[in-house]
Amino acid sequence: MRLDIVTIFPEFFEGPLEHGIVRRAREAGIVQIHVQDLREFTKDRHKTVDDRPFGGGEGMVLKPEPLFEAVEALLGRSVGDAASPKPAEEGTAIVLLSAAGKRFTQETARRYARLERMIFLCGRYEGVDERVAGHLATEEVSIGDFVLSGGELGAALIIDAVTRLLPGALGNEASSVNESFSGGDVSPERGRHAVPLQEERPTAAGRGVETREQVLLDYPHYTRPADFRGWKVPEVLIGGNHGEVAKWRRGAAAGKTRRNRPDLYSEKA
Repeated sequence: MRLDIVTIFPEFFEGPLEHGIVRRAREAGIVQIHVQDLREFTKDRHKTVDDRPFGGGEGMVLKPEPLFEAVEALLGRSVGDAASPKPAEEGTAIVLLSAAGKRFTQETARRYARLERMIFLCGRYEGVDERVAGHLATEEVSIGDFVLSGGELGAALIIDAVTRLLPGALGNEASSVNESFSGGDVSPERGRHAVPLQEERPTAAGRGVETREQVLLDYPHYTRPADFRGWKVPEVLIGGNHGEVAKWRRGAAAGKTRRNRPDLYSEKA
């Protein structure tokens, strides 16, 4: 998989891309990452990438010209214009990091991991010219309901989340299955892992047991010592009954989801 990052701060990525799974995946040739300095596609001596928005307002907005030209240079072709637009090739995503974008989730990461190439556009200042979002990027993505100074942190986060899902990136492939937002049986139609739960709920025929899909957080983990300052590991995890362990983990994951992320639990109810 090839990942390109378009940014005005290329040096920012000297740290995040040189550690852990991302570094190992790069060294193994599983992922190729290229960081592109946006200022190389400016025309003036000051290397200006931003301007004041039409209609007034505070702050500066990234201009469309350098972003379009940077992407075209990376793709090796024109993306067209209003009269003759040329969409991105199948298997390629051009992602604009923006607080106004759709929220990035584990399901998004799994979808991205099936691509051949991604180009990240790191927004800055008060935003990016809307023509970039509407006619250059294939999607606009936010990493959460908060505002950052720019898209660099978001791009690094997404690269980490996607890279660890690529075949061969993890030493144990099961690690990307048995974790938060990914536990349970595979649900290919939804592009994510879901846990079938049974609950007594009203049905068309009255009350009955209904099976539904529920995305859960990871179950709690314990390691040695079994008794640490009086906090003991649950007996079921020490007893050696794998069926009971699986049952406990399922219930513990559900309980943790209710406590820490009730929004996840209620939205599937």
